[in-house]
Amino acid sequence: MTHEYMSISPSTTSALGSPFSTPSTRELKSDERGIYLIQLLLRCAEQVSANSFDQTNQCLEHISMLASPTGDTVQRIASCFTHALALRVLSSWRGFYIVLNPPPPTPAESLAARRHFFDLCPFLRLSYMISNQAIMETMEGEKMIHIIDLSFSDPAQWVPLLHLLRDRKEGPPHLRITGINEHKQLLDHTAVLLSEEAERLDIPFQFNQVVSRLDNLDPNLVRIKTGEALAISSVLQLHCLLASDDDAAAARKGTPFLTSRNSCSIAQFHRIVQMSQGTLGELLEKDILLNGYSMSPDSASSSPFGLPPAPKMERFLSWLCGLSPKVMVVTEQESNHNGFSMNERFMESLNYYAALFDCLESTMARPSAERMKVEKLVWGEEIRNIVACEGVERRERHEKLEKWVHRMEMAGFGSVPLGYYTLLQARRLLQGFGCEGYKIREENGFLHLCWQDRSLFSVSAWRRRRFD
Repeated sequence: MTHEYMSISPSTTSALGSPFSTPSTRELKSDERGIYLIQLLLRCAEQVSANSFDQTNQCLEHISMLASPTGDTVQRIASCFTHALALRVLSSWRGFYIVLNPPPPTPAESLAARRHFFDLCPFLRLSYMISNQAIMETMEGEKMIHIIDLSFSDPAQWVPLLHLLRDRKEGPPHLRITGINEHKQLLDHTAVLLSEEAERLDIPFQFNQVVSRLDNLDPNLVRIKTGEALAISSVLQLHCLLASDDDAAAARKGTPFLTSRNSCSIAQFHRIVQMSQGTLGELLEKDILLNGYSMSPDSASSSPFGLPPAPKMERFLSWLCGLSPKVMVVTEQESNHNGFSMNERFMESLNYYAALFDCLESTMARPSAERMKVEKLVWGEEIRNIVACEGVERRERHEKLEKWVHRMEMAGFGSVPLGYYTLLQARRLLQGFGCEGYKIREENGFLHLCWQDRSLFSVSAWRRRRFD
C-alpha cells in the first residue's frame, strides 16, 4: 500500500486553525483531518498530563467529532487513544471510573480476538513457528520432553509442534506440557484439543494445568520429572510481571508514579505539526512528530541499561533459569511502554500502534468485523491499559529487547542464536502471507518481526549459562 505525502504550507496550517477551533468535517480533506487529529491527540495528552481538565474536555470533544472506529487509520487509532485518555481523566474520580469504565472482554472474547490477530497478521504465526523450530533443534534425540507455556491458552502453537514431533526420524517422544493461565476454562478447552490431536497422531502426551497468574504462581505446582528435557515458552507475557515490582516500589516510596511534567512546549508542538504530512504511520514511522519531543526526565533511571530494580521479575527469571531448561523462547513487544511519565508512554504507544494499525489498513477491508475486534479487544485494550492505568493495574509494560537481554543475562541465561534455517523458514512464511510490508530481521542471533522497517516484536532464545 502506498501513501502520498502532502507538504503543509503556512496557509494550510492556518486553514486548520488552532487546536481549539472546530472546523467542520466537510471543510477538511482526508489528509487535513488526519494531521488535525494528530495535533489534537498530542495536545490532549499534554493537558491530561498537566491535569488541565477543562482544556482536556475541549480536546476530547473536538476529537470525538472527527475520530471513528470504522474510519481510516488515523480516525481508528484516534478513537482508541481518545477512549484511553478519557478513562485516564475519569480515574481521578474512582466511583465514576468504576461505574463507567466498560468491563474487560471475557476470556472467550479475548481468545477469539487473539485468533483473529493470528489470522490477519503474521506476527503470532512467526513467533509460534520460530519457538517450535528452536524447540525441535534443541530437543533432537530426546525421549521425554516437557514444555512449560507461561501464557497457555491457544492450541495454535502446539498442534504444529505435535506434527513435527511425530515426523522425527527417531520417532515421537513422550511429551508433557505444563500450561499456566488464570482462566481454567481456557486451560480445559485447549487441553482437550491437544490431547485429541496427540491421540490421533499416536504421540504419548500428558497435560499439567496450573490455574494462576504468573505474579501469583506457586513454583511447587510446576513439577519437573527426572529424565525430562525442559523447554519454556513465553509469548507476550513476561512484561506483565513488571507491574508487581512497580506497585511494590510505589508503596515503599509512598509516592505515585503519575507525573504532571509536560514533555514539550506548546511552541514545539505547533512546530512539529507544521513540518510534514502523511498517514499517521508514515509521520510517526519517520519520527516527524517525535523529533520535537524530549522524553520526560522522570523516566530516566540511574541503574544499568535504564532498568529500575525489579525484584519479582529477577526472582522469577532466576527460578526459571534454576530449572535448567535446554531452551527458553521469549517473544515480546518491541517498544518502551513502561516509562513513569504518561506523556512518554503516550508518545511511544502512539508510534507503536500506528504501525500495527497500518498493517491491517494494508491487508484488510475497513468494514471487516474481524479487524474491528482485533483493534478494539486486543490493541485497544492494550492502549487503554498503557495510557489510562497506573500501579499494579498497568500490566502492559512492554520494553525493548536490549532490556530483556540484560534481565535474562543477570538471571543466569545465555543467548541461543536462532539459526539460518529458522530465519529461512520465517521468510518463507512471510512470502506465503502475500504482503511485502511484513519483514523479518536478524540481529546478533535474535529475530525482529517488522512492519516495513519498524520492529514490532522480538523473538529470542536462551538457555542456562554454564560457568567454568
